[in-house]
Amino acid sequence: NDYRDLTPPRPGAATMATTGPGEKENQCVRVSEYMTRKVITAAPEDGVRETFFRMREARIRHLPVLQGAQLVGMLSDRDLRRPDWVDEAPDLSHDYQLDDNLSVSDLMSHHPVSVHTYDDLGRACELINQHGFGALPVLDKGNHLVGIISKADLVRAFGRALQSHREHIG
Repeated sequence: NDYRDLTPPRPGAATMATTGPGEKENQCVRVSEYMTRKVITAAPEDGVRETFFRMREARIRHLPVLQGAQLVGMLSDRDLRRPDWVDEAPDLSHDYQLDDNLSVSDLMSHHPVSVHTYDDLGRACELINQHGFGALPVLDKGNHLVGIISKADLVRAFGRALQSHREHIG
């Protein structure tokens, strides 16, 4: 339930390097180089309607959920639109309305998959594809939330790698 720049940008961050034939490629790009550092968070007890409008206003689709400083969940716009429990079985239907009678903890993913700042960007891609996520929370060595990496961040990294490759081959 706050908006903050969690860490300063890393000066002199490396970019994806391309090399000539026969040379070893240096493709070790860290999550910290492309993650979004300004993160809006929610608390488990926040109302879902209030949270929906905060997300819409900020134009974000993924929200880490913190209990104090501890990451305890992730909430997506899909979770808010139609939670999994609404359609738990073909012959069973539940009413669902986006209101503050439900809290974020009722809809969030409770055991969030995350990456660390020092993880290779490929690891984030792997986890996002494997689990079908749109974003992952990013933790530091002390397991504190310091950012989020989304598919949009990964597309940006890919675009820079392509540009670098084009410049290298001339």
